[in-house]
Amino acid sequence: MYLHAILDNFSRRILAWRLKDTFETGTTAELLKEAAKGLPENTVPSAVMDSGVENVNGAVNELVSDGTIQRILAQVDIVESNSMIEAWWRQLKHQWLYLNELDSANSLRKLIDFYVEQHNSVVPHFAFQGQTPDEMYLGNGAKVPVDLKEKRATARAARLAQNRALSCDLCRAKTSEPALVSIQNNTS
Repeated sequence: MYLHAILDNFSRRILAWRLKDTFETGTTAELLKEAAKGLPENTVPSAVMDSGVENVNGAVNELVSDGTIQRILAQVDIVESNSMIEAWWRQLKHQWLYLNELDSANSLRKLIDFYVEQHNSVVPHFAFQGQTPDEMYLGNGAKVPVDLKEKRATARAARLAQNRALSCDLCRAKTSEPALVSIQNNTS
């Protein structure tokens, strides 16, 4: 099985993905077109990718030639790697797929679909102060960091009040005893 995915570097949203039974070099070009559908007209997105055969082939070269995308080869055209998608692959495998039974292409497809949905729209991202990739990509989560900050302050105040209100027998015994006075002998 071959899994391909396009990740938006700004929002970390998975824009398109496909699971294939066989390796096909044209899959990347199909996904790049699909991922670019939501962009404003006359926008030429930059695609950071490694120099594997799935990314450097006739179909992708054609997209570069006709101005559909600008291809940037990681660690060739730029010093940086394509670490964001690599991190996502690692999370998908180790935090989800390897924990489940991968007994058929259909079950694998369902597991990936669920994970992508959760990644995009449910799981908040630390780098975005609690916003999900969908909220970052669609621009509708600006209120999330403010709401979370208010909720943290409210929860902290409630915890402090609750902790200060607690009392145990040991604490009551200490507060009912007379205060200890320190006496120093001054021998000179």
